[in-house]
Amino acid sequence: MNVGTLATDLYREAQDTTERRALVLSGDRERGYVCIESILSTLPVAITDTTLVGPDDRLRCEQITQPHTTELLGTTRQLLVLDAHADLQPNALGRTVGTIDGGGLLLVLAPELEYWPDQTTTFDESLAVPPFTTADVTGRFRSRVIETLREHRGIGIVEFDGTNSTGVPDDPTELAAHEVTDTGLTHPAPVWQPADDGGNGSGNDSGDRSATPSDTTFPHAAYDACLTGHQRDALATFEALSDSEQAVVLEADRGRGKSSAAGLAAGSFALDGDSVLITAPAFRNTTELFARAGELVGDCDPDADVRTDEQGIPREITTSAGGHIWFRDPAEAVAELNAADVVIVDEAAALPVSRLESFLAADRVAFATTIHGYEGAGRGFSVRFRDRLEESAHEVDDHTLVEPIRYAAGDPLEVWAFRALLLDARPPVSPLVADATPERVDYRVLESDDLLADDHLLREAFGLLVLAHYRTEPNDLARLLDAPNLEARALVQNGHVVSVALLAREGNLDADTRAMMYEGGRVRGNMLPDVLTSQLRDESASKPAGIRIVRIATHHEVRSRGLGSRLLESIRDEFAPTVDWLGTGFGATPGLLEFWRENGFRAVHVSTTRNDASGEYSALMLAPTSEAGRGLHDRHAAWFARRFAALCSDSLADLDPDVVRAVLRATASEAAPPLALGDHDWRVVAGAAYGPGLFDVDPGPFRELVIRYFVEDPAEVDLSARRERLLVLRALQGREWSAVADRLEYPSAGQCMRALGEVFQPLVDEYGDEVAIAVRDRFAGK
Repeated sequence: MNVGTLATDLYREAQDTTERRALVLSGDRERGYVCIESILSTLPVAITDTTLVGPDDRLRCEQITQPHTTELLGTTRQLLVLDAHADLQPNALGRTVGTIDGGGLLLVLAPELEYWPDQTTTFDESLAVPPFTTADVTGRFRSRVIETLREHRGIGIVEFDGTNSTGVPDDPTELAAHEVTDTGLTHPAPVWQPADDGGNGSGNDSGDRSATPSDTTFPHAAYDACLTGHQRDALATFEALSDSEQAVVLEADRGRGKSSAAGLAAGSFALDGDSVLITAPAFRNTTELFARAGELVGDCDPDADVRTDEQGIPREITTSAGGHIWFRDPAEAVAELNAADVVIVDEAAALPVSRLESFLAADRVAFATTIHGYEGAGRGFSVRFRDRLEESAHEVDDHTLVEPIRYAAGDPLEVWAFRALLLDARPPVSPLVADATPERVDYRVLESDDLLADDHLLREAFGLLVLAHYRTEPNDLARLLDAPNLEARALVQNGHVVSVALLAREGNLDADTRAMMYEGGRVRGNMLPDVLTSQLRDESASKPAGIRIVRIATHHEVRSRGLGSRLLESIRDEFAPTVDWLGTGFGATPGLLEFWRENGFRAVHVSTTRNDASGEYSALMLAPTSEAGRGLHDRHAAWFARRFAALCSDSLADLDPDVVRAVLRATASEAAPPLALGDHDWRVVAGAAYGPGLFDVDPGPFRELVIRYFVEDPAEVDLSARRERLLVLRALQGREWSAVADRLEYPSAGQCMRALGEVFQPLVDEYGDEVAIAVRDRFAGK
């Protein structure tokens, strides 16, 4: 058999079924490229519709490297070649598969499958974090890829053999019978095409695509542009945003036309004169949305201004009716909500819950999201954010796009990618764990070999990890299986995963590495030691060994039962004898800070910049387990408490006051800086609290007192949350009196000033020396 003939047969089958096919060419790389050249010459695919994903520009078509496959998002190709000889990045694999259009073909160049798992790749090098080396990295993920390639239909496998003395067969494109492990041909029955398919050709239309809903507010042209009945129904859902206090949630897997429906809705609103703000993790995520909006506006409004980029993709649209469509990244979009009539958040599940919540301030808002994404998405949005949305003032309309548009339902490559990359991983169904309690579960070490061998266990554990973070990626699956510094622990009930934690070994670095970090070098996979060494200038911070809890998640059905705390307790019991500290880092919220504080972790740092993706400041917390760990914690806790007041009036001036309260209370009470107030300082503070003195004259002593109060948290002082927020907003962060009064709903700035003085009275009573008490007694009776 000739390799061109096999590829042609696979391509024709893909075309006949509007599915996609794959052909793996395993073995000698040079022979593989000769075969690829032959295939390119044989298949009726335009070179402009072909892309090589690989390290070298070896073919007469577009070429990009695996790290740059993000450029493929929002685009489609008929033929895609993936050169995996030197590297296989899971994220790139997912993006590559997702780019192939219905009727298209994926060609994979791979090493000999038998030896591929043992090969060291570029991605493996990224997993070899100090003190581990590439020799410690395993190839379990590639083993999983190979196993699934062999098992799934629609995937041909050729394993080269029979070379001559030069290493290349006389005709490299000719295949011996034993070299074709699997043709990948499925010999499907002809696909029935419904009479009202409207020329779509996919057989996926759920009804007459030309039908337009009655009483529609969107133009008929928008519905005419829909490719399936399902997409038309999704577009109709957006019409709910014509009214106030409305929210729309549109969910779909990739290839269902989600972004196109959102674009047609945006164009419809703009044609009616509305301003539509579009946001997403990156503009590239919205290219399809803007393309469809631009086409609709261009067809319906010849006088519209559609501004495009160099690739011809619309970036800003203005209609003759005064409508406007524009993009802002999530952080900027929050600041422009008041300028928009409608806000559409695309790829919403790739944003953290806290960022999504900020968009609920919009009156009319839509969240369009991929359920199972190649960059992390889905379940965290579905389970966690939906609760916040339901609690909001918005009336919510939902729609889920099920039928694919770009390829047929049941497409072999989609089925394979979902399994190989665990894109649809999810926790066990709720009834299986509904009665789980800390007393009824077992603590289990999730060995990587066990996870590889038990797809059910891997799916449940990884599904919970997806819930623990807004951007869990296919790369994370490979890290879980192969990274030598990562381990997983779980609580299980009757074999089902109830709670799971991903752990990273950090620290224990040699003197040379520590010096390199201190002098500005970066070390992968050692997040806590890196910050403590490079940013906080502690060269010895990387010497103690630690375990960082990277992610922890409990099944949503059994939260608030103490299972997360039980898991942390078991982790501490297991690792305390062999490491110096346990630690964690996360986007700081009051609830999370309280959870970790209750479990014995104490704050040692808050980042001075917001995370670009989450919009939150990160908190670092430690729980020492040895004398070396205690020393590390104690000095950093003391440094943190000492510098925090200055940070609050500078880089953390916009930190949420409830986060400030929580992070200071999560700092070890022993780290509270001693009060160094002299007699004059106490006269100023006590005079403002009980007499005619003013805070504004000398804020410094007040700040020292506030830090001491929050860190020490004396039981004798009982301040309300509102009064504590007043201490943070004015005394620590120095915000304007009028802004503080508005924020805390005081009738005037003057009343806010008087309230601040009153708040300091119990602090003077608790901490004041004889000078302060004398001032108090002098004015208290007046």
